[in-house]
Amino acid sequence: MEKSDLKKSNLPDSPGIYIFKQGRKILYIGKATSLRDRTRSYFDDDLIITRGPRIVDMVTKADKISHEVTPTVLEALVREAALIKKYHPIANTDGKDDSTFLYVVITEEKIPRVLTLRGKEIDFKNRKTIGKRSDLNASSSRSDLNPRPIVFRAIYGPFPSGAQLKEALRIIRRIFPFFDTPKPVETKNKHQAANIEFNKQIKQYPTNFDAKEYRRTIRSVMLFLSGRAKDLRIKLEKEMHTASEEERFEDAAELRRQLFALNHIQDVSLIKDENLERSPSTSSGRFASRIEAYDTAHLSGTNAIGVMTVVIDGTPVKKEYRTFRIRGNVGLPMSHMKNDDIASLKEILSRRFNHPEWQFPEVIVVDGGKTQKKAAEDFLKEKDLKIPVVAVVKDERHRPREVLGARVGKISEADAVLANSEAHRFSLVRHRQARSRLV
Repeated sequence: MEKSDLKKSNLPDSPGIYIFKQGRKILYIGKATSLRDRTRSYFDDDLIITRGPRIVDMVTKADKISHEVTPTVLEALVREAALIKKYHPIANTDGKDDSTFLYVVITEEKIPRVLTLRGKEIDFKNRKTIGKRSDLNASSSRSDLNPRPIVFRAIYGPFPSGAQLKEALRIIRRIFPFFDTPKPVETKNKHQAANIEFNKQIKQYPTNFDAKEYRRTIRSVMLFLSGRAKDLRIKLEKEMHTASEEERFEDAAELRRQLFALNHIQDVSLIKDENLERSPSTSSGRFASRIEAYDTAHLSGTNAIGVMTVVIDGTPVKKEYRTFRIRGNVGLPMSHMKNDDIASLKEILSRRFNHPEWQFPEVIVVDGGKTQKKAAEDFLKEKDLKIPVVAVVKDERHRPREVLGARVGKISEADAVLANSEAHRFSLVRHRQARSRLV
């Protein structure tokens, strides 16, 4: 296959799955943040250095590329695993030790757990553990040489990247809180009980456990991990309408939250760039409850608009959003202000912190690099405000390329990108509204 053949495939600049084929035979399945950009990379001159002879051979044999667009990058990751499991393409697995791949399993227990295991630890035929994983078993001790196997309700994978799988499960658990305890949930163990209580407080585990509701949650997780996010959305919408008709308003509100979060996963950059190595999330496992992000929008120095958006526990809270028309009142002339992003940022911060009645953030996210980050930090220092600042750096196509200061701010890069994406989206909305009033 030649690079010129890509034009026939008409691949979009969207997340999804791409499939290299030789006739009807599937050679390779991959995921992408941008299908168009990712597939082009297979025709670079340094492919043999970056991907190896196996991939070069695959590209040479391929005669076409098909694709599936997914609404989110997370769904692309899950869909890739489901298709690799179904078709077992030789270029994905040949020369690799399948036992090292990671899988997600749902345990067959009264209170199911969602766990990650290596292939070598799974008896796929009988859907249970093999080996001596006594740490997952309530009835086993460290001295038990024959621990009882854990039976699985479902197995998903393989997932080649442990880091991406960990981030994917973190995002899914924010929407559908599930247990991933080392031992069965009902195990009488002081250490595990303390761990469960802590994770309930940070909303990683179900806060008010209800067996029927938890079974519904597990079914949602299973639908998503099987690559059926579209079916999951339909299921949630039906359940939400039913709950509303039956006047179960709390249930309806929770289902609405889940549906909203599921539809906004695309704001979280799970795979910012396949060629960039992700930095680990904060090791403490704790995430800031209130993040404020700021952005500006203007056209040729007119109608400059600044915005503040708020993300609480991974969910945008639109009633907390604020808009600021840039006035140029921080010591600079108006004409200079409207084209000076640093001065505009300082003005927004100044006016925002003139409102002590608004709850203060635990972390601030700004759009830009070190310069914007330092400008915000300098302003906060002048006001004697000890709030960490995180900056989201964009590439030439305005996609997140790097996140500065996430670890110090004690938030994940994904949360920083979510807040930044919301601020950028909201600033464009407000700017269009301001322009339309002048037409």
